[in-house]
Amino acid sequence: MSVQPVRYSPDVETPEADEAETNRQLTKTLLKISEITWKDSGHAIRSVHAKAHGLLNAELVIAEGLPPELAQGLFAKPGRYPVLMRFSTIPGDILDDSVSVPRGLGIKIVGVEGDRLPGSEGDTTQDFLMVNGPAFAAPTAKAFLGNLKLLAGTTDKAEGLKKVLSAVLRGAEAALEAVGGESGTLKALGGHPETHILGETFYSQAPLRYGDYIAKISLAPVSPELTVLHKAHLNVNGVPDGLREAVKAFFAANSGVWELRAQLCTDLEKMPVEDSSKAWPEQESPYVTVGTITAAPQDSWSAANVKAIDDGMSFSPWHGIAAHQPLGSIMRVRKQAYQNSAVFRGSHNGCPMHEPRRAD
Repeated sequence: MSVQPVRYSPDVETPEADEAETNRQLTKTLLKISEITWKDSGHAIRSVHAKAHGLLNAELVIAEGLPPELAQGLFAKPGRYPVLMRFSTIPGDILDDSVSVPRGLGIKIVGVEGDRLPGSEGDTTQDFLMVNGPAFAAPTAKAFLGNLKLLAGTTDKAEGLKKVLSAVLRGAEAALEAVGGESGTLKALGGHPETHILGETFYSQAPLRYGDYIAKISLAPVSPELTVLHKAHLNVNGVPDGLREAVKAFFAANSGVWELRAQLCTDLEKMPVEDSSKAWPEQESPYVTVGTITAAPQDSWSAANVKAIDDGMSFSPWHGIAAHQPLGSIMRVRKQAYQNSAVFRGSHNGCPMHEPRRAD
């Protein structure tokens, strides 16, 4: 690289003065969402990204010949790993897909060796959690808590009104995009365009340690069958599980190939660790391919995978090796919140969460 990446050191993180209290309140708010949906349905679901649209078995191939700054952590040497993928949407309650919101992707890589992060000792998985936008909706955990409290109050409330509002917001977003703009706020509130979920590029949004350096991670579709779905319209009105049906139809006949990419931090002012609302400028440091994920044709919503993955597993950026430690306040508060959510689901559904040692 012509510009040297910033080396990781613990002092790249600066916790907020009241971060412990923010963490406590955020965890409490997420559990409140889980308790509401449990009371309504009798089945415990995730407090965020509750609705899954596809569960895939895939394989990651680490690229050969990576330069030293990219050959770090999991990517230090070529190899092949089983992967589990979970496509989702962000709310903590199960909504019709006509309430159009940002999409998420959880990746669980199986069989990863190395010193473990606190809380994942004894496991062999590495999780990456992503959303289809390069920046998070709030700069810090404290700011996110304020947004989350508002959203928590709408859990299981007025789905019909949410559908109407989503249609209005989609129109506003479409008008904005027609003149070259875009609004993450409109999309988060229900104005996400009605497009095929498999055409999306996903981003970690918040940074993580990348061995000796700091990076953000993305996953981009590259096989022609996937790239043709970029911004492809998908009418889900009147089809409550339209995204799930579209994913199922695709993988009944097609394979999917994505590139896993890393964006190295080269300037802490332009690419801050503690402000996840700022997209790192790609002209300063582009995303570079470090591996390829391939999913063969399969049943993307099989009863076995729903039981094993959707109900039986949790995804967290804190499931992993120390070389990919999550960084920044958004990542730090996820640790306890996600752990508590997993314990809640496991205890209420009578099936403790487990980390796989094999993809099957």
